[in-house]
Amino acid sequence: MGLLRKFIAKIKGVNEFSTADWKELEEELLLSDLGPSLTREFLDQARKVKSENAEEALSQILSSSLSSKDRGALLGQSTTVILVVGVNGTGKTTSVAKLASNLKNSGKRIVMAAGDTFRAAAVEQLQTWGSRIGVDVVSGKVNGDPASVAFDAAKRAQEIDADYLIIDTAGRLHNKSDLMDELEKVKRVVEKIFPINEVLLVIDATTGQNGLQQAKIFTQAVDVTGIILTKLDGSARGGVALAIEKELDIPIKWIGTGESESDFDHFDAQSYIQGLLS
Repeated sequence: MGLLRKFIAKIKGVNEFSTADWKELEEELLLSDLGPSLTREFLDQARKVKSENAEEALSQILSSSLSSKDRGALLGQSTTVILVVGVNGTGKTTSVAKLASNLKNSGKRIVMAAGDTFRAAAVEQLQTWGSRIGVDVVSGKVNGDPASVAFDAAKRAQEIDADYLIIDTAGRLHNKSDLMDELEKVKRVVEKIFPINEVLLVIDATTGQNGLQQAKIFTQAVDVTGIILTKLDGSARGGVALAIEKELDIPIKWIGTGESESDFDHFDAQSYIQGLLS
């Protein structure tokens, strides 16, 4: 991303930073989706940075915006249940499959629940992924009850003593009340068999501040424990990761960087910060 590379080079140079330079930096930060609040805070601190330790100081400023919460998986005592939530179009269903593939490659037994029943394409997509990566997929009727699918998947996970149950959820809900009701129903029926250990929210990095607004809505509806940030590629628009963690204190745990199943990995906070600086 290299968002601050030019800024650091200029600080280290002999020229003083002009009002126009600060304005240019502010515009770059806003374009990178840091958001106005975090941008103002960063600029206030950056003005105090001395040239001799510019990169280290800026790294500390950026790191202070990241959540200090554990980025590891929240494991269950038997089967670990992960609820994956998010609006349609963020890469939610694909992220479910990529997460399953990642865990399966580490030797884990997985069951996926095709709980986005309102989208036939989402169910078919997860079934195709399941066949490709060799993971059980439990599905139901199109427009059927997502909670019923989740319950059947929990029973299947119990039958085969699965290490993980990953539940895709509907992303077409029209208001917060519908969202809370649907997710609460899924949670209630699954917890007749297993507790839900992790709720991962999928955010598309390219949607910028809109992604932050989505995160706010979902965190009001359900106890989100981590974020999957998709489409985090080499562009400068990766600042939304900082904005989300700063404002909501929810750790990004996984990132998607491409289309293939291998383009999915744990979020490395230090590598991310270094990418902004260099």
